[in-house]
Amino acid sequence: MALRDQIRIMVVDDMSTSRGLITQALDSFGVRDVAVAENGKEALHALAKRPVHLVISDYNMPEIDGLKLLHYLRAGASTKGVGFVLVTGRAEQEIIDHGKKLGMNNYLKKPFQPEDLRNCIEAVVGRL
Repeated sequence: MALRDQIRIMVVDDMSTSRGLITQALDSFGVRDVAVAENGKEALHALAKRPVHLVISDYNMPEIDGLKLLHYLRAGASTKGVGFVLVTGRAEQEIIDHGKKLGMNNYLKKPFQPEDLRNCIEAVVGRL
């Protein structure tokens, strides 16, 4: 069975358009088990009930931003090993360095093409 048939991914973004673009790209890769959340707080609640293998999160969100979400994930016993990809329009070195210190696995700068997303994900989890 291919990885794309087994992997569970959560997309976290406060913008429905961005969530839609990422989930459509995942669907085109054959990834069917995709959960969505509108912000970090909602994501943490959902992940406590049903864990995932990979979180793809926007950086700039209300309440809990992408890096705070990463911090909480790495601090949790059941979520510390979850793969994490940060998606941001602000790929400033300071943000990237902070993400790496927190344990970010990869990042992707907006705007991006579906193939960029695929390459970014595959660098973390392996070939889909």
